[in-house]
Amino acid sequence: MPSLPDVMTPDAQRLAAEQARPSDPHLTDVDLKPAFFDWLCRMGDATLIQGHRLSEWCGHAPILEEDIAVANTALDLIGHAQMWLALAAEVEDADRDADRLAFRRDALKYRNPKLVELPNGDIGHTLMRAFLFDAWHWLVLKALTGSSSPRVAEIAAKALKEVSYQVERTSDLVVRLGDGTGESHARMQAALDALWPYAGELFVTDGIDKALAEAGIAPLPEAILPDWQALVGDVLDEATLTPPETRMDVHTGGKTGRHTEHLGFLLAEMQFLQRAYPDATW
Repeated sequence: MPSLPDVMTPDAQRLAAEQARPSDPHLTDVDLKPAFFDWLCRMGDATLIQGHRLSEWCGHAPILEEDIAVANTALDLIGHAQMWLALAAEVEDADRDADRLAFRRDALKYRNPKLVELPNGDIGHTLMRAFLFDAWHWLVLKALTGSSSPRVAEIAAKALKEVSYQVERTSDLVVRLGDGTGESHARMQAALDALWPYAGELFVTDGIDKALAEAGIAPLPEAILPDWQALVGDVLDEATLTPPETRMDVHTGGKTGRHTEHLGFLLAEMQFLQRAYPDATW
């Protein structure tokens, strides 16, 4: 009788995966650690909050196909957040894991841009925000695949496969709705006008960004802007939508913990179970 293949326990699988990972000197760089941790939280929080907002459409989207697509995208983004926050916890080395970072931090400790915490609005508003975010996310991940941090490059390569589809999908929907009926065009233009002043925060560069860029870990956010403008501009032209004359960087501060009132309500819902029953297991 042939022998059965060995079955590894989840803990053994996790240990094997950790041992297979390439060494990363950035994780033990004491001088870089505070900035590296904060930057990883920025990446994790941006994807977590965007994923949570999209998840709110589950069971409520206007058509079944879109309901499934939005829910799947939300799951992808929350999966990306888990990877970024798990690495952040490893860098911090303070007895916290991804769950604790997600569910035990208050709004002032969150580092996501304000764009992703805004209420969903109608489906056109949600899709426009997703497109503006996806275009940035895709370009950043492409750059991060060449990071000097093997762990960052590994996460970026995994996430890029899914985000490449996401930006293609939202670009197509923006064009279809923008160049659709008079009603859909008006709603997409209104969404663009409302969201445009928040989009600039994605490209605001501060000392943390400069420290990561000097270490070769991540590109400067401002360096991504020209490619983002080209990508977004081409899609908006095809969608017959006009970028407003309003400055893009009117609403900033989310990356440093200054948020809108909307994030507090979102976290109150998202964190309720962990706050009510800390350290519960099942």
